Amino acid sequence: MRRTTRLLALMGIGVAALTLSSCSTKNISSFGFDKNASSVNSISNPLWTWAWVAAGVVGVITAVLIMWPVFFHRKKNDVFPKQTQYNIPVEIAYTLIPFIIVAVLFVFTASDESKITRVDTPATAPHNIHVNAMQWSWQFTYDDANPAPTITGTPDQRPELVLPLGEKVLFTLDSSDVDHGFWIPDFMMQMQALPGVTNHFEFAAQKLGTYPGRCNILCGRNHSQMLFVVKVVTPDQYKAYINSLKVA
Repeated sequence: MRRTTRLLALMGIGVAALTLSSCSTKNISSFGFDKNASSVNSISNPLWTWAWVAAGVVGVITAVLIMWPVFFHRKKNDVFPKQTQYNIPVEIAYTLIPFIIVAVLFVFTASDESKITRVDTPATAPHNIHVNAMQWSWQFTYDDANPAPTITGTPDQRPELVLPLGEKVLFTLDSSDVDHGFWIPDFMMQMQALPGVTNHFEFAAQKLGTYPGRCNILCGRNHSQMLFVVKVVTPDQYKAYINSLKVA
């Protein structure tokens, strides 16, 4: 009994050490994401965090249920154990509990998704940027300017997407060839860019800095090179950038 208790304690310490060593203290509370990096983070981060908490609780309970008979119901003699054909309360419990967990996650996911995917029309949106995906890079057209300038990247020259701090941007997404995925991991957002289909996405960047972006749908031989850079600047710097594109 004492050995079993010691073993369980060592297992717990090992799991805790592994978990803590793999995360910085900055990201432990938000499970790897900056909760204030964008308006999407502000909505989806609580769902992301509590989903991991729920998964952790379920994982711990499942581990205990597995390890309990391993340590405390090991075979002690040659007596054949009593066989049970069914246990209705247990069967109802292991059917009902997962259903409740999935139902709760579904309700919160659907609610957050409706908030995240709600967009303005181009006429009322503060800023409009058209994103065109192509094998194997990106085109960013800033509709704030007239005529609208386009930044075209290549696999060797990553294009830069400049965004104004704290101001919503409506993205119009399409593709010149195959299915692509417009993904900015730090902003907890992604939207498909599809040939023949126009998608829209809207968010506001809330922290200055430079962030990586990429395609997250396998789109061909050079999929891994479909990278871009997101640069969040002040509104004044954004206006100056747009003006510089007009001149160019």
